[in-house]
Amino acid sequence: MVLVGRLIAKFNSYYDKRPLLTTMVTNAILGGIADTSAQLITSYRTRAAMLPTHNRPSLISDGIELGDVNEKPARLSPDLHPASSGPQPFDFERTIRFMSYGFIMTPVQFQWFGLLTRFFPMTATSTTIPVLKRVACDQFIFAPAGLCCFFTFMTVAEGGGKRQVIKKFQDIYIPTLKANWLIWPAVQLLNFRVVPLRFQIPFVSTIGIAWTAYLSISNSAEDEAL
Repeated sequence: MVLVGRLIAKFNSYYDKRPLLTTMVTNAILGGIADTSAQLITSYRTRAAMLPTHNRPSLISDGIELGDVNEKPARLSPDLHPASSGPQPFDFERTIRFMSYGFIMTPVQFQWFGLLTRFFPMTATSTTIPVLKRVACDQFIFAPAGLCCFFTFMTVAEGGGKRQVIKKFQDIYIPTLKANWLIWPAVQLLNFRVVPLRFQIPFVSTIGIAWTAYLSISNSAEDEAL
């Protein structure tokens, strides 16, 4: 708790001077943590897949099997590929791509959360309706657009072209958007209701470490299939 308090105090200090830059750096760091977690999970699943069936552990995230939520056939999962010879070495370039995406997207999130706050202000007599409006706008406008940006950015950054972008959208965009709607409405409801504006993006990024790890696994799995 002492460490958390110090981190919050340090964040507040930098935020008061440079709010946008502070949030961008924070988001980039959390994106790096998320992809590192994803690569460790993928390595774990690869080792598990190489074990005899009766010895394989199951990997559950929030009570949902990652493979089930992803709704992709086994051919799209690199860690279950029969030709797999073992876990791949840690991909630092991939982590840098995730950090770059978090850094670049922060100004968009920053403006978006500010707009939601201005368009749907909470008052002493009205809190529930404005919060529900914020969540609805966030999930039905920003979330679909954000996933489009994510998969496009990652594919292009990995050297893919138009064909790869289209293939990725055909295979994993809709399942990922459905998974998003299973998780994020509740998170954003809490975020918009009780978290101060300056902490809303870091809160989303912190809670979203598991979600970003899921996106990383989905993205890398599809890359192996292309």
